[in-house]
Amino acid sequence: MISVSHTYRNDDELKPDLTPLLDIIFIVMVFLLLTASVKLKALDVELPKTETQILQTAEADPITINLVAKEPYWALQGQSFKTWDSFTIALLKQVKDGPTQPVVIGADKNASVEQMLKLLAFLQQHEIKATQLLMEDNA
Repeated sequence: MISVSHTYRNDDELKPDLTPLLDIIFIVMVFLLLTASVKLKALDVELPKTETQILQTAEADPITINLVAKEPYWALQGQSFKTWDSFTIALLKQVKDGPTQPVVIGADKNASVEQMLKLLAFLQQHEIKATQLLMEDNA
């Protein structure tokens, strides 16, 4: 039999090494995090399909919505609104007064994507379908 001498006793030699156990726990945690199902919120946006590369110009006297990067985020026909509620009330009134007018959205490049999605969801919720997005050429 192997016996340990009591004269030479090192406490560090008798403690178990926990490094492999920590490695396995870390690998299992990473596996569980990567395989966990995450619900992503998405907004379905139907884009019009066209066979030509020519962009249409906006008709005369459209309802113009401006989306800017800093507060106040919203403007309608050049008039800015401090709150989302006051903006939506004014937009619904404009659409009700001129149902045949197209709605044109002009967004700043630095504007928040969250604000743009909020606006598009609002337009979809109220079935405002005649929408155009203004974009700049990269040329």
